[in-house]
Amino acid sequence: MIDNSVRAVLERLKAEGDYRVIPAGRADGSIDFTTNDYLGLAATGSLMEEFLAKGLGNDCAPMTSSASRLLCGRQEEYRKLEQLLERLYGRAALVFNSGYHANTGLISALGSLPSTLIVADKLAHASIIDGLKLADAPSRRFAHNKFSHLEQILEKECRNYDNIVVAVESVYSMDGDSTDLDALTDLRRHYPQVILYVDEAHAVGVCGEGGLGMCRSHPRYGEIDIIVGTLGKALASSGAYCVCGEAVKQFAVNRCRSLIFSTALPPVCCRWSRFVIEKAVGMDSRRAHLHRLSRLLAEETKRPEASHIVPVIAGSSAKALEWSATLLDRGMKVLPIRRPTVPPGTERLRISLSAALDDDDVKRLGEAIRNLR
Repeated sequence: MIDNSVRAVLERLKAEGDYRVIPAGRADGSIDFTTNDYLGLAATGSLMEEFLAKGLGNDCAPMTSSASRLLCGRQEEYRKLEQLLERLYGRAALVFNSGYHANTGLISALGSLPSTLIVADKLAHASIIDGLKLADAPSRRFAHNKFSHLEQILEKECRNYDNIVVAVESVYSMDGDSTDLDALTDLRRHYPQVILYVDEAHAVGVCGEGGLGMCRSHPRYGEIDIIVGTLGKALASSGAYCVCGEAVKQFAVNRCRSLIFSTALPPVCCRWSRFVIEKAVGMDSRRAHLHRLSRLLAEETKRPEASHIVPVIAGSSAKALEWSATLLDRGMKVLPIRRPTVPPGTERLRISLSAALDDDDVKRLGEAIRNLR
């Protein structure tokens, strides 16, 4: 019986310390160091008040699309959002329901191209890895940020495939470190088969000019073929997008199953996203504040590099749970990250900073972390 089977799995998860529950909200008054609200826009609520005060939330923008993007009758809000993204990025844009939909859909669609190999960083998003599983294409993984290993794969395979999709994150969601766009574009120049695919989910809003991510400000921006950004983290909305060439956009419309077969975002969400993006590109002071907090936390935790995402490795699920509970008792919410999200032995606390925090919040957290040791 199914109940017996699932209970056995749940009991095993509990015994191994990997059982999950949906956490409570912030009613306990703790400081949230887990949210991906990097600019603090969702925490303050002031933009939503302005959005509603101007009547933008109820001016005939439907609360549901009622169909997939290819079938829904109203396209105006999607097109306006995509047109804004196209102006900002200087290339075609396509809106997806989420970053997960974008990566699984795009990676699997690219895998359907003839003579295609997909190569992904070992620590790339689960959605990229699930895209690999869905793709009808061979794949390889290279050691995290080890571009010499990536080059070994490219050198070995370049004569066997017409297309080699290299998929990375610009800022990695669990470790907070960054990819090397110089090294990647060097490899793309040397191996013309390479299609460079960069997921900017944790960089959008935070990094680069106007918060458009690391790629947009890079001198070789034009050599990065496909960029995925999210609307649901720093930009305090829902959904995601890719920016790419026009041909790739039309290919995605015709081949991305996650776009074709999923009910589209409510049009009002697209209107809200457009409103937030127009504001966020000018929020350099918030980005500067967040970067300063990142440097402060790096000093507090004696890390060599600053990032708005900071892992504190516990080494086991039990220890990660214990540390999380200890910090919560002290008024700080830092949730544990366990396998399969991270490899066994690297279970951790994942600290995620927000511009809604201040210096005292970060210093208090730093002191608490030092005492965990």
